[in-house]
Amino acid sequence: MLLATYDHLLTLLSDDRHLPLLRSLQRGLEKEGLRCDPQGHIAQTPHPKGLGSALTHPAITTDYSEALLEFITPVFSSAHEASAFLEIAHRFAYQQMNGELIWPASMPCILNGEMSIPIADYGDSNLGKLKHVYRHGLWHRYGRTMQAISGIHYNFSLPDGLLELLAAEEGRTADKDFVSERYLRLIRNFRRHGWLLMYLFGASPAVCKTFLAGRDHKLDTLHQHTLYAPYATSLRMSDLGYQNNAQSGLKVCHNTLDSYINTLSEALTIPVAEYEAIGVRGDDGEYRQLNTNMLQIENEYYSNIRPKRVGLPGEKPLQALDRAGIQYIEVRSTDVNPFLPLGIDVPQMQFLDVFLTWCALTDSPEISDDEYERIQTNFSRTVYEGRRPGLTLQTSSGEISLQRLGMDLLDAMSELARTMDRAHGQCFHLDTLNQQRLKLADSALTPSAKILRIIEEDGIEFATLTLQQALEHRRTLSEPLSPTVLEQWKKAASDSLQEQADMEAADTLSFDEYLQNYLKR
Repeated sequence: MLLATYDHLLTLLSDDRHLPLLRSLQRGLEKEGLRCDPQGHIAQTPHPKGLGSALTHPAITTDYSEALLEFITPVFSSAHEASAFLEIAHRFAYQQMNGELIWPASMPCILNGEMSIPIADYGDSNLGKLKHVYRHGLWHRYGRTMQAISGIHYNFSLPDGLLELLAAEEGRTADKDFVSERYLRLIRNFRRHGWLLMYLFGASPAVCKTFLAGRDHKLDTLHQHTLYAPYATSLRMSDLGYQNNAQSGLKVCHNTLDSYINTLSEALTIPVAEYEAIGVRGDDGEYRQLNTNMLQIENEYYSNIRPKRVGLPGEKPLQALDRAGIQYIEVRSTDVNPFLPLGIDVPQMQFLDVFLTWCALTDSPEISDDEYERIQTNFSRTVYEGRRPGLTLQTSSGEISLQRLGMDLLDAMSELARTMDRAHGQCFHLDTLNQQRLKLADSALTPSAKILRIIEEDGIEFATLTLQQALEHRRTLSEPLSPTVLEQWKKAASDSLQEQADMEAADTLSFDEYLQNYLKR
């Protein structure tokens, strides 16, 4: 059966009957940010009680560290709505934080050794203990420092009506197999072209020296306390922080859903000698990790994009995918932009919408071993040297300049952006594409270049610049919420604390039994 071509699908979507489908793209955000004190040192305080339970609150939780806030939005059909919710969550958080700041960069604030990074505590329920022990495993495997890096995850899905239209054009129904295949096409194209996002939006070219204290690295020194790579775009997405990483040889296949599930499932069962040397428990009887396999759980697989599905109660991620297929994708490569109060803005989201929709609609052959290696090389070159004059990337036709490849991609997306603007009765999708053209024409306009320019020209440290931005963003986000909205968020926090208490009271199994059952499933 022939697949519908990109040009045909674009013509189809341009029809007034189908144009409204492009107004129903779905997106949600997960945005991380370290709590720090007014001097820029990582917070040592517990998760503020006024924010509710990090285990059960639907919108404010923690990631690896007790200090690493994570804000989660619902799914919205508008980038403006997603941004507005994220802003309200930040404003509420600032009212509960007793003078602390949210560090507005991906690379961490000032650290005092890795033991200054407190591991997140989720209470005494078995689920809470599982999450805590998993994080202990990450500590013993990779160190705590890597886990203090922040990012923004962009969750994206196509509306059901659009998927049904695409399926009908191929003489199929929008069932589990078709929808999963379409999202895997998106994922493969994202992996091919995701380097472009690193160049355009990468915002971590420098780090505080405390991040790499006592460790070997290949970064240059700038001033007394800053390390950097002169042409880097996103050190966050480089191999910094990955030490002794057994995942380096793990090649997860995105050609079919079965191949993805099978290759990742295998990694969950392969024992690793150095993890066996760590042991599941220490001499004191305390858990050090959940198990000694290459991956403790699926979430330990670090990837710049993941297929996802909301699972049933007690269902693991791979089980959910196997049962019902892919529901949405999670883009994990977005840096926190220190110049933006929320770390991301609406134009960037709108560009992501164009980019991801294009990835879903355009041709996407399976990735061969040779292409896999080119993808890895191009991504690595871009995160470390993306702004280097004359930088080339690998293609099947040979080396081509990053700028030319980037412009070609934007050209390929232009008609889609124009069609999306028609659907919205606005011109902001084409506008954001044109903003990115300027960055490709002049790398000085990228966030990574702007950060280094200020550090170099103003003679300040990375930590000083980022602390200045944190203080400015707190002023921006300190506008009080309306009494009605404030009461709603306070109630959500209170309800989450009660939900955690109920979970703890309801547990009947010991944690040992609970973990044994969990690992069997």
